[in-house]
Amino acid sequence: MKKQITMRIMTAFAMPILVVAMMLSTSEAFAQTGNVKNVVLVHGAFADGSGWKALYDILSKKGYNVTIVQNPLTSLAADVEATNQALDRQDGPTILVGHSWGGSVITEAGNHPKVVALVYVAAVQPDKGESALSQLQSAPVAPESGILPPDENGIVYYEKSKFHGGFCADLPKSEADFMFASEGRFFAAAFATPITNPAWKNKPSYACLATEDKTINPIIQRTIYARSKSKITEIKGSHVIFMSQPAKVAAVIEKASAETK
Repeated sequence: MKKQITMRIMTAFAMPILVVAMMLSTSEAFAQTGNVKNVVLVHGAFADGSGWKALYDILSKKGYNVTIVQNPLTSLAADVEATNQALDRQDGPTILVGHSWGGSVITEAGNHPKVVALVYVAAVQPDKGESALSQLQSAPVAPESGILPPDENGIVYYEKSKFHGGFCADLPKSEADFMFASEGRFFAAAFATPITNPAWKNKPSYACLATEDKTINPIIQRTIYARSKSKITEIKGSHVIFMSQPAKVAAVIEKASAETK
């Protein structure tokens, strides 16, 4: 009986020690390789932070410290402020990732001193004086796209009948239905707000180009990423490749982590 009690006590003490050892091992691994361990994810319009779940799982299991920003989607300034607040809480160098509209957000917020690299995921990437709207209007709109004009409150929504095919065609319909039901309120004025200080001009940038995107024309993505000299990875998938192809997007973030010193 005493032996059993002793074993239980040893086990109780051993588990926390093992967890701490694993955490230290992961931190040491990042320190030895020089890789950046902090990743901040910024979602786009017509979505929220929950869409990053699959990517979060992959990166977290590999030891990355992942933070997900919940954008207000009320203005560029508000989204940048929310992102900067998340960046303030990081304990060191950080990879900043943006999807879709989030590309505008990280282009401004990327000037934060803790940001060492930017990753654009099927995202806009405006230059100084440009806006997300001006980039979206620079190539023909796909017939599948369902971005509606602003309503009487100045809010832009995505048309329900086109949401699956135009936004996330490579996801199950049930998942698309849930995404539409939880669609965020996106204020149109944000789309038209110009960038003042594009961080990609001063920091390394990487881009995941969605070849089957019906929301942001791949022609636009290819043009803007070439202009900024971003390291481009083409991924066959819809506008939400971070959900349908999370391992491929994670690989790009890991590459940015390894190459950024």
